[in-house]
Amino acid sequence: MAHETARRITFNGAHHVAFRCRDAEQTRWFYEDVLGLPLAAALIIEAVPGTHEDTPYLHMFFEVGDGKYLAFFDEPTKTTAQWFGRKDSFDMHYAIEARSEQDLLAMQARINAAGKSCVGPIDHGFVRSVYMYDPNGIQVEITLRTDRHDAIMAEEAGHARDQIAEWGRRTRETKIAKFGEAELSKRGSR
Repeated sequence: MAHETARRITFNGAHHVAFRCRDAEQTRWFYEDVLGLPLAAALIIEAVPGTHEDTPYLHMFFEVGDGKYLAFFDEPTKTTAQWFGRKDSFDMHYAIEARSEQDLLAMQARINAAGKSCVGPIDHGFVRSVYMYDPNGIQVEITLRTDRHDAIMAEEAGHARDQIAEWGRRTRETKIAKFGEAELSKRGSR
């Protein structure tokens, strides 16, 4: 029933995704100077909206195209150095879409020339991607849709729920041992 309701709701895409950063200027250098994303806004905010907690922070936005943004919070008082270690790509990464193969390869060369290691391109069948880490330990993927992208995605959509069910059967015991039955059965508010 829930997926039926979701199908009737339409969105205009993601407005932004946001992450914590170690330092606003270091992050600005990487995203604006290295990747070339325009800095769209930087706001110093004195209290957390909603809770009104006295926690000053800087919130900045970089335009990734199509009126969409990548955002960061620079709030040093409630974090630790460990937060900024490299995250496994399964835990946190995001992909920015290149417009062409030439742009993908030029961006890889630009990143490497700036002293950042950028690996790839790696062919995933539906996309080709290059990868690097930002100064905050977040893996950044620059990706390009292949000619087969739409066909592969359409085919996968046809059996996505079956794949989830199969994966659930394969991993349930491991997850129960790690997280407990109650955690796996939760739906709704926590």
